[in-house]
Amino acid sequence: MSESPRPTGQEAVPAGPWPPRSAYLHIPFCHRRCFYCDFAVVPLGDRADGASSGSIARYLEQLLAEIAAAPDGPPLSTVYVGGGTPSMLTPAQLGQLLAALRARFGLAPGAELSLEMDPASFDQDRLAGYLAAGVNRVSLGGQSFDDAVLERLGRRHRRADLLQAATWLAAARCRGDLASWSLDLIQGLPGQDLAGWDAQLAQAIALAPPHLSVYDLIVEPGTVFERLERRGQLDLPDADLAADLMEHTGRRLGAAGYGHYEISNYAWPGHASRHNRVYWSGAGWWGFGLGATSAPWGERLARPRTREAYGAWLAEAPFAAGDSASPGMPFDERVLVGLRRREGVRLERLAAAAGLGAAELAPLLERWRPYRERGLLRAEGGRWRLSDPEGLALSNAVLRELLEWWEERDGLDRPGE
Repeated sequence: MSESPRPTGQEAVPAGPWPPRSAYLHIPFCHRRCFYCDFAVVPLGDRADGASSGSIARYLEQLLAEIAAAPDGPPLSTVYVGGGTPSMLTPAQLGQLLAALRARFGLAPGAELSLEMDPASFDQDRLAGYLAAGVNRVSLGGQSFDDAVLERLGRRHRRADLLQAATWLAAARCRGDLASWSLDLIQGLPGQDLAGWDAQLAQAIALAPPHLSVYDLIVEPGTVFERLERRGQLDLPDADLAADLMEHTGRRLGAAGYGHYEISNYAWPGHASRHNRVYWSGAGWWGFGLGATSAPWGERLARPRTREAYGAWLAEAPFAAGDSASPGMPFDERVLVGLRRREGVRLERLAAAAGLGAAELAPLLERWRPYRERGLLRAEGGRWRLSDPEGLALSNAVLRELLEWWEERDGLDRPGE
């Protein structure tokens, strides 16, 4: 991973905050809200588009103002435009946003510029416009190849749209116009079994995306899926089947040449997402837009999730006070994001940097002992990591022990609360 904001393996823990070299831009608009989605999104209807939407135009004015008001920082080595459905923007609108980042921070040579795109939200001309504006990596939100499943998810696109979009992206990469692209899939969907999931993976592999993101379905509060689950109308895989699905994913994609470099992410050599690794390494990043989370010096700040509250927040000059003295990401978050990666973390080194001695760390290691005995969690050469695929498939249990230990320790440190 070249031009990373921090050494990938965290061989050294910085004494002070690192200046951010990555930026996330949130485009909240989408055509419709998917039944599993709890993101900060604003559905505008199936015909909405940046070329004609006043809502999108007004929001972009706010977003450009927020970027212009940001403190100084070094040139950006990664930019990720997510949502929502950012491919509802016109190429000219996207170009404005990239130009604003270039004017405020600069873009480093070879910067990774990623754009999330939904099938059926763009055509070849729009794709060409995005590439001309500077986009060199695309994340395609496919989720499933099954039309019936897509309908049950509340998705707008269908299998034919996904195949067509993937063909366009592959052709752009073959021409040298696109450096890389990724396909998103969801596993653990209602009614899913191992054979059906294997068929989904086979179709994904046949498209040959250089990167695959495979996410576990999480039923979030307030979603359509949450209401269906409460009524007993959501036939989800049980815990054993869910673990089998994840293990099968790792083995199937590994045999196809994809490296499993993070719990949900697989890539050919040289195609790992540089931007996403910023989050998992604990490095800082800028976040701009409604609902976006930033951590420019390690400490996280979430923007308001509604357009009205976001506008009021902007009016208060959010960057006036500056955040450069923030203490950085706490120890538990560093370990939490680090264990998501294939290479894991140097636990004792991180603990020492956080002022935690061996005696303070001992209760956590005791909690983790059963997982080490089962071979799910390994400590080798000072680096702690989850085994692949078994440990990564059961990562939630290991990470839950970390969070419970940290909460108990935090409570002991503050006996008066």
